[in-house]
Amino acid sequence: MLPLSRADLSSVRAVFTDVDGTLTSRGRLTSSTLRAIEWLARLEVPVVLVSGRPSGWGECWVRQLPVAGVIVENGGVTYVKRGDEVHKRYAEPERVRRSNRAALERHVAAALAKVKGAALSMDSAATEVDLAIDYAEQSSLGPRGADRIEAFLHARGVTAVRSSVHVNCWLGPFDKRSAVDQFLRAEWRTRLAPKERRFVYVGDSFNDQPLFKAFPLSVGVANVRAVLDRLEHPPKFVTRAAEGKGFGEVVDAIARARRAKRGAA
Repeated sequence: MLPLSRADLSSVRAVFTDVDGTLTSRGRLTSSTLRAIEWLARLEVPVVLVSGRPSGWGECWVRQLPVAGVIVENGGVTYVKRGDEVHKRYAEPERVRRSNRAALERHVAAALAKVKGAALSMDSAATEVDLAIDYAEQSSLGPRGADRIEAFLHARGVTAVRSSVHVNCWLGPFDKRSAVDQFLRAEWRTRLAPKERRFVYVGDSFNDQPLFKAFPLSVGVANVRAVLDRLEHPPKFVTRAAEGKGFGEVVDAIARARRAKRGAA
């Protein structure tokens, strides 16, 4: 990884970002991070949240925060803001979702029985597509417990990948990358180019890897270093500060790059 100061952010036109451990600091969205998102909105730099959190959180975020869209459940559900209207889109048709959900519930129940102390996250009740097993938010299973859960579910054909707090589990050929691709095509009539400089992605954990790999301008906030040795696809750049302060660094860097570009024009 290179320091963020080495990234050319002068052409950034939108920011895609994870939430837990990236926007939040110790589990909370601080006023300084909210101001950073508001600053981008005022400059017409759209922000799209990309998270493993449930559909219920996604609807709340898209209605309450100054963002252009929210992708939740690791790509399973997308909310889009068009003017004053909010539109909802699923990665898969209803018939497939129903079938996969029923099978997923059986697989996850088996995992909970297998791994002592494992439990669904409190917010799993607000999910529609995936389920989340808590290992570090209110539970204390730690990385080893998360490893056991992932291995058990992988053996049963379930996609299981952790965020900084949960092991997210789902059935279906989607992830954060496929949902971002769909968002770009459907909402902005564009796609990620091989040397893309218009869009930046900011994240911190295992489930961010599809976007760390896809975005030439991918940034890890400093806490990504805790899992760096286990990432097959690390971010290209890294901030000095962790969590929300690291996201603030990215926004400040975009601001400086824009000012420098205007001054050179």
